[in-house]
Amino acid sequence: MKSLFSRFRKDEDGSQIVDFAIMMPLFLMAMMSSVEIGFISLKHMMLERALDLTVREIRLGTGAAPQHDEIKQKICDRAPMLDDCDDNLRLEMVKLNLRAWQTPNATVDCIDRSQAVKPVRQFSNGNVNELMLLRACALFKPIMPGSGLGRALETDGAGYAAMIAQSAFVQEPK
Repeated sequence: MKSLFSRFRKDEDGSQIVDFAIMMPLFLMAMMSSVEIGFISLKHMMLERALDLTVREIRLGTGAAPQHDEIKQKICDRAPMLDDCDDNLRLEMVKLNLRAWQTPNATVDCIDRSQAVKPVRQFSNGNVNELMLLRACALFKPIMPGSGLGRALETDGAGYAAMIAQSAFVQEPK
């Protein structure tokens, strides 16, 4: 028995499997996280672009004062990668006063799927030459919520994570 154990201890066959068993989970986690961050980046880029195009249209559309539902629909039409955009996008438009500056509230309202629906926190169209801040919060479900980056994301009770985009503009005169 002693010679069998000493022969087993000296045998180096299969020693690479130990390295593989240690490194493979780390490699898989890094690979899954890179796929997750790729999709999150793509969705966030589309939200930012849709918001920028919509704000540009509002800014240049002199005399037009689009309302909440119209702005939301334009953003959703321009961001096809956002999942169920009509239900998962929340907008907030705030007037900013340059002369008596107050920093807008840092917390952005997002929809929490596990709670009852809340009305829009604040949405007011600006008058001529007023500085406006438009913030959009879109919810998305992580692709792999149980691994790597998907586990690290802050989610609500229903498993949705939030991404936020904002844009400021001055309402042009008529």
